[in-house]
Amino acid sequence: MKLFSIVTVAIASMSATAMGNSVPYERLDKDKAVLLVVDLQVGLYNAVRDFDPVTYKESIIGHAAIGQLFDLPVILTTSAEQGPNGPLPKEITDMYPNATFIKRQGEVDAWDNEDFRNAVKATNRTQIIMAGIVTDVCTAHLALSLRSEGYSVWANAEASGSSSTFVRDISNDRMRHAGVQVVSLFSIVCDLMRDWRNVPGAAEVFPYLDKYFPVYGMVARAHAAATTNGIVQPGEGGLI
Repeated sequence: MKLFSIVTVAIASMSATAMGNSVPYERLDKDKAVLLVVDLQVGLYNAVRDFDPVTYKESIIGHAAIGQLFDLPVILTTSAEQGPNGPLPKEITDMYPNATFIKRQGEVDAWDNEDFRNAVKATNRTQIIMAGIVTDVCTAHLALSLRSEGYSVWANAEASGSSSTFVRDISNDRMRHAGVQVVSLFSIVCDLMRDWRNVPGAAEVFPYLDKYFPVYGMVARAHAAATTNGIVQPGEGGLI
């Protein structure tokens, strides 16, 4: 029994090592990346049960706004929006009145649509940042198709919504096994920015974060308040 346990642990360790080495670490580069807004439609929004609805709305709008913040090529796509899936939120379409917008009539996986494939290829970008509703279909199917075509893919986990946390977790695991980087909004933004002294940097990113990632916006607000109007209280001085 002890020998069996040792062998099992060894095999698991080798498998983990092999999986980790199969996809080397790659950093996002704003000159290589394209942003995809995939089926973040108002009808499909109602199928999302793994996030607080108020937070999730801000997350999908914040995902779309990454393109403006870093001046990325942006491709919008919807699935049969004349039916129950509905259109994209007005906040997103107002951001990109001139962006490439592929309105698919039937294809579930956006990569099955020739116009969409051609639009992605025409950007000449190799890194894909994406999010979709629902995670297990609109995000996962496209992410896996993109990986099979050789693209590097970053799936925004906070802007991809699903019917349950169970479905979300197995879908994210499926993508990870294919080399998709399943990441947060903040991770994407920081990787694209690289350095607070860059442009876009602190001057542009702090206002974005205050709107779409307010916990860090409040960090900046608290620091600014303490700097401009703060008085060290008794007992505080020894804490810094």
